[in-house]
Amino acid sequence: MNLLLDTHFVLWVLASSPRLERYPWLDDHRPWGVSPISLLELQYLAEIGRLEMLDAVGLEEALGVDPRFVVDEPPLSPLIRHALALGWTRDPFDRLLVAHSLTRRVPLCTTDRTIRANHGLVVEGIG
Repeated sequence: MNLLLDTHFVLWVLASSPRLERYPWLDDHRPWGVSPISLLELQYLAEIGRLEMLDAVGLEEALGVDPRFVVDEPPLSPLIRHALALGWTRDPFDRLLVAHSLTRRVPLCTTDRTIRANHGLVVEGIG
């Protein structure tokens, strides 16, 4: 894994979103890393009615057999240690995804402006 996808990128890939046409270089970074934090965020969004999807367990199984993805599970202690230092965001999912990127020392693929302004390991070329 040399790239971690933010949750919205996971959704875009799974939905074959036309938004991905703006990121033709993305295919050069396969397999894409997916954080278990994204699975939790997707489940949360489904539970509050903002997203219709498979349950997180079914999604994890689907990602596990898709050769484009690697579900990466970093050790919890370093993940939390990094997350504790990220006071620039109050979004727990963003905080943990950035911490995952820091723990593994891999770039995070995101369009989130707050993350891009504060996290040094983001993929360049995303506006």
